[in-house]
Amino acid sequence: MPSCHCEDIDHHFTPRRARDDLAAYRRRGPTGTARMILKALAQAGVAPQTLLDVGAGVGVLHHELLDRGVQRAVHLEVAGAFVEAAREETGRRGHQNRVQFQQGDLVSLAADIAAADLVTLDRVVCCYPDVDALVAVSTHKARQYYALSYPHDRWYIRVRVWVQNYRRRLRGDPFRFFVHSVERIRSLLLANGFEVRISRSTINWEVLVCARRDRRTPADGTGG
Repeated sequence: MPSCHCEDIDHHFTPRRARDDLAAYRRRGPTGTARMILKALAQAGVAPQTLLDVGAGVGVLHHELLDRGVQRAVHLEVAGAFVEAAREETGRRGHQNRVQFQQGDLVSLAADIAAADLVTLDRVVCCYPDVDALVAVSTHKARQYYALSYPHDRWYIRVRVWVQNYRRRLRGDPFRFFVHSVERIRSLLLANGFEVRISRSTINWEVLVCARRDRRTPADGTGG
């Protein structure tokens, strides 16, 4: 792993949790913020050919989007158990020739990750300490569209997260959950060339689907 942060994530997101998440997805399909992102993308008329799914978990977004017209996807995930669960489901769906799996952190691996028409980050911002770096690198990889979810920075969310992190500390679990400023996230998106097309919220979460204002390929010019 490239950093202690990655080691913490890999330790926290266990094989048992990966199996449980995959089983739940097979029973119920997309739920929560993943379902919100998929609905918002459809409503916005987003029709990408390539996808970079950052912090992809068991691969819910790319499993669904490959069935909806996406031709190729990159599954990027820090937790090895979730990469393996996603790989299993990809094979079961017959998508193995259309998905590239890579384990690691986007910011650390930026030079090795190709750009894509659409970049997604479902519940990734809240697992990452440096939101500026994460948004800067991930938006640079998005040719046209960008979708993400994150928790609201409201008092009750901050209290809950403080309690959860305190309990993890007592258990010796180094993983930490982060609540970043929503205003900061939106300003970073704007500064990096994206405008919000659709915004959806629950009491705890916000989902944004964004489009690149200039619609130009990022400076690295890499293909997806």
